[in-house]
Amino acid sequence: MHKLRSILFLATFSAFSSGVYAQQPSTPVTQQAIAKIVARENDEMKAIRQYSPLVETYIQKVKTNDDGEWSPDGDHYFFGRAVFANGYGVKSLDPRGQTFLGRFAADVNKMLDFDTEFLPKGFLQMIYVDADGLDPANYNFEYVRQEFLGEVRTLVFDVVPAKKAKKGHFMGRIWAEDKNFTIVRFNGTYAGISDPNRAFHFDSWRVNVGPNLWLPAAIYSESSALKLFAIKAQLYKAQTRLWGYDTGRNAEEEELSKVLIEAASPVKDDTQTANDLSPLQEEREWNRQAADNVVDKLQQIGLVAPKGDVDNILDTVVNNLEVTNNLDIEPEVHCRVLMTSTMESFAIGHTIVLSRGLIDVLPDEATLAAMLAEQLGRVMLAKPVDSKFAFYDRYLRLGDNPNLGQFKLSGSAPDDKEASAKAAELLKNSPYKGQLRIAGLFMATLHKQSAQIPNLVNPRLGDAVFALSAVAPDNEDKPAGTEIIALPLGGRIKIDPWNDNLTMLKTGAVGRSAVSDKMPFEITPFMLYLTRQEKPAA
Repeated sequence: MHKLRSILFLATFSAFSSGVYAQQPSTPVTQQAIAKIVARENDEMKAIRQYSPLVETYIQKVKTNDDGEWSPDGDHYFFGRAVFANGYGVKSLDPRGQTFLGRFAADVNKMLDFDTEFLPKGFLQMIYVDADGLDPANYNFEYVRQEFLGEVRTLVFDVVPAKKAKKGHFMGRIWAEDKNFTIVRFNGTYAGISDPNRAFHFDSWRVNVGPNLWLPAAIYSESSALKLFAIKAQLYKAQTRLWGYDTGRNAEEEELSKVLIEAASPVKDDTQTANDLSPLQEEREWNRQAADNVVDKLQQIGLVAPKGDVDNILDTVVNNLEVTNNLDIEPEVHCRVLMTSTMESFAIGHTIVLSRGLIDVLPDEATLAAMLAEQLGRVMLAKPVDSKFAFYDRYLRLGDNPNLGQFKLSGSAPDDKEASAKAAELLKNSPYKGQLRIAGLFMATLHKQSAQIPNLVNPRLGDAVFALSAVAPDNEDKPAGTEIIALPLGGRIKIDPWNDNLTMLKTGAVGRSAVSDKMPFEITPFMLYLTRQEKPAA
């Protein structure tokens, strides 16, 4: 049986050969625009190859019922650092792929997919219209119209391979912004053999991070796999996200350029006050230093987002739990966000970390409070941080591309039980105590679908969310037809791929008319709101 390798992304030439896409005569203005687009795309490829961002691809197998409704039915996950300098390779940072058990699980997945094999670099190929460079001799362009993508006006062209072009060239539609003629979106496939069951189609987006600098940010792809006898073809949907282009110490280095002015008031003599630390305080500071070193390293390599608005929202919910339970925790508890799509959380020292993927799918604030209460319970249990991270040589030894397996941030089974009991106590006294019905239904739905999305619910760094018994639903409780129990991936948070800043999505109210509109834990296409950045990138 032939392997379906995602690096090939084969599709049909039937529409082209039938004459549907016969090239129309173009005007001199159109020819000039095409020449600028081709030249700009080849310059863009050179610019992209200077970067090495983090890349995450999450693939869901999809089943359909008789009504055409889709739902997850198995998944795959890749996480690593892209290596664009020599093409589009990927260095894996996922510990599950490095161990014998991880490789065995991957082999089992492949067998259950009827020998379908997905290659991470195949998905990365979709950051380019043509990985060998956009040569006008290989393509026919047909102007379609002008169209706004967010605030950016674009020129839209349909593109098909020329008759004499080799297989593997792009076929689809491109959007080029009208200022410098950079391709900011392209939607289609890489044309090849005429087997429709091996078609892999994609919608690739770039975002503007500075004047005339557009970088790949998000790719939605969809495929139908081989048919076996009378078995319905297996469908796949995937999201590829890229971020961390400017990950590092830029924010800290900017502080060096700031002018510090000493206070005008005289220096206060504190020699008579108690400035020394007790052994207990020293132990706490040591543990805090170890925890801060881990969080700083995770942020430096692009795994934890910089402090921002989403952190402030999480901090507010934690503060609500603390105030209503009369807690005065020192040092103060703060929250951070893990950048990955996997649904997980952990507490390290007095820092609570929730993954972006988990926050994305939570239906309401009470469910978010339940997740935070679980980790706040771990903070109150005062599990010490591994003190080795308090030594800066350990911090430096982790390097810029550490495997996630080097961090052991998950709790043990006894910890899970105690933290869950503490979370139940915190929620009982919280302002969310009468609002936990949806949280219980969320947990029940997550448990029910966990077998279909194992790679999404199994953590890479922290704890799974299955241990939360504080919001166990009533067996008789069922969601109403209009209730949203879980959101699809990407339902709440927007990523800035340049500096990793996270913001909450601002969407208008949407009316729902079908059960299929709910889409719990599902992959959906990207529709980015593009803007221009006039300030030069750092």
